[in-house]
Amino acid sequence: LNDLTQGSTECEILGQNFPHPIFLAPIGHQQLFHPEGEAAAALAAEVLGSNIVLSTFTNTDMRSLKQENPLKWFQLYWQGDREKSLALVRLAEQQNFKALVITVDSPHTGIRDRERRVNFQLPEGMQHPHTPTHIPLPEISEHQHPVFNGLMQIAPKWADIEFIIAHSHLPVILKGVLHPLDAKKAVEIGVKGLIVSNHGGRVLNSSISPLTALAKIKAVVPHDFPLLLDGGIRRGTDIFKALALGASAVLIGRPAIYGLTVAGALGVAHVIKILKEEFEITMALMGTATVKEINQEYIFQD
Repeated sequence: LNDLTQGSTECEILGQNFPHPIFLAPIGHQQLFHPEGEAAAALAAEVLGSNIVLSTFTNTDMRSLKQENPLKWFQLYWQGDREKSLALVRLAEQQNFKALVITVDSPHTGIRDRERRVNFQLPEGMQHPHTPTHIPLPEISEHQHPVFNGLMQIAPKWADIEFIIAHSHLPVILKGVLHPLDAKKAVEIGVKGLIVSNHGGRVLNSSISPLTALAKIKAVVPHDFPLLLDGGIRRGTDIFKALALGASAVLIGRPAIYGLTVAGALGVAHVIKILKEEFEITMALMGTATVKEINQEYIFQD
């Protein structure tokens, strides 16, 4: 019975306006799925007004994406030291990316049984213009631990995040935070937003779901602090639930890749279009004219 004639899916995050809260999650090696890789995904995102988060492990050079398109963020995998990491940040700044997304939940490869069983390897000759596919391991002695003195030795620390914040004009968002105490620490050091994610469930087995973590984190951060949900979005109703529980926007991964695999840019665009239309219809049937009206009152929990 509400008046929805002025209904809109527009949202604002970090002072940036977006036509809808459906973003493309950072996914590397997209030429595994389509020859045009991230170039196709970026084209679809631009046409449908979706914010794309470009992975460090892109097969497409960030300099080939349309520079004047403001709907793009850059996802940074820590490069083992500050100098190499900052070089990628500077390039993203030059190419008009609007935010930095630093992934912090995958400093070491998870135990991926399916990949091991099929002996998955990236194809030889696949181009990664901004970083090698494997960061060189530090030298360790026979008395040092291969995990804790290996990759974990060069993993990003809180001080490294503070370093990037101090040396870039772009807002820094941390991806992969699931614990409220980490969320509070991030706010304290000047992080501008969080992507609540369990890395698609592919890194730490039996990790809690992002939706569960979202509600816990929402309770400890400032009211207007941007929280984005990554993982499990399959329908427009999922988007509504995420926003109702505190998300500012959602990131889609697998659905976009399914579309990319089937039909390249057109496939990705079609997936975004389906989700956007489903979200609009859900908003209408729930009686909400704007995303700001969506809140926890619309969620029934036993």
